[in-house]
Amino acid sequence: MKQDKKPVPTIYEQAPEIKPGQSIELLKELHILTRDGKLNQDSRRKLKQVYHLVQFIEPLLKDVEAQKDGQGATVVDHGAGKSYLGFILYDLFFKGRENGGRIYGIETREELVQKSTALAAHLGFPGMSFLNLSVAESTGSDKLPATIDVVTALHACNTATDDAIDFALKKQAKHIVLVPCCQAEVATVLRKNKGRDLGRSALTEIWRHPIHTREFGSQITNVLRCLQLEAHGYQVTVTELVGWEHSMKNELIVATYKNLPRRRPAERLQQVLAEVGLEELSSRFYSGQPASQAQAAESTTD
Repeated sequence: MKQDKKPVPTIYEQAPEIKPGQSIELLKELHILTRDGKLNQDSRRKLKQVYHLVQFIEPLLKDVEAQKDGQGATVVDHGAGKSYLGFILYDLFFKGRENGGRIYGIETREELVQKSTALAAHLGFPGMSFLNLSVAESTGSDKLPATIDVVTALHACNTATDDAIDFALKKQAKHIVLVPCCQAEVATVLRKNKGRDLGRSALTEIWRHPIHTREFGSQITNVLRCLQLEAHGYQVTVTELVGWEHSMKNELIVATYKNLPRRRPAERLQQVLAEVGLEELSSRFYSGQPASQAQAAESTTD
C-alpha cells in the first residue's frame, strides 16, 4: 500500500526564529538564510542579535508615533555597514505603513551604500535611504532632515560614537540607541598624561598599568557619554546585549529625552573630566552650557 508523502515543511517551520510575515527574500539577500532556506548557527546568532536590538527599538518608534499623532518616525543608523538592523527593522516595523516613516543608513564605504540602495529598491522599501558620509559629515548634511526622532550607532568605532551623540543632540533626537566600540581616544589621553598625573591623586593607580589604561579608558568613556546625555536632559539606561556573549563590546546605552534637570550631571561631567585629567576632551564631552548657566536655568523651573 502506497503511503502518503509527508508535506514539505515551510521555511517558517524549518526556521522557527523567523517571524510571521518576515521577508524570506530579504533574509536570503542578507545571507542570513541560504538560497534553499536554511539557517546555520552563525546566521541564527546574528538574527538573534538583531532581533534583540529591534526589541529595544520598536517601543521607541511607537512612542514617537504616539507623540506625532500617528506620523512615522525618522531613524538614522550610523555606521550602518550592510544595514542588517535597518533592513530587518524596516521589514518588521515600517513595511506597509504609509505614515512617512523613514530609515537613513549612514556609511563611509561607498560600495555598501550602493548595494543597500539597490537592495531597498529591489525589495520595494521606499522609506529607506543610504548616504555615503561619515558620522561627523552627516551632522551638517542637507540630505537629512533638521530633526531626527531616533538615532542608532552600533559598534561605530572610536570617536564615531561620540560624533553620533553630537549628531543626535543637534538633531534633537527623542531616542538614542548606542552600542559603543573601540574607545581609544580617552585611553590615549590618559596614557599621554600619566606621568603628570601619577603624583596628583591615588586614583591614578586605576590606570597606571597599560592594560588597565585601555580597560579604564573604555569604561570612563561610556561613563562620560552617559553624563553628557543626562546633562542634555536625557534619561539614560545602560544594559547588556543578550546573544553577544562572543564579544566584549556588548554594552547597550539607551537615552530618551525627558527634559530632566541638567545641573547635577553637567557639574559631575566637568568634575570627572578634571579628576581623571581629561579636561582637554571637554569639547567632545560637552554639557551644552556651563554649569553656572545650567544652575541658573534650572532654578527657574524647580
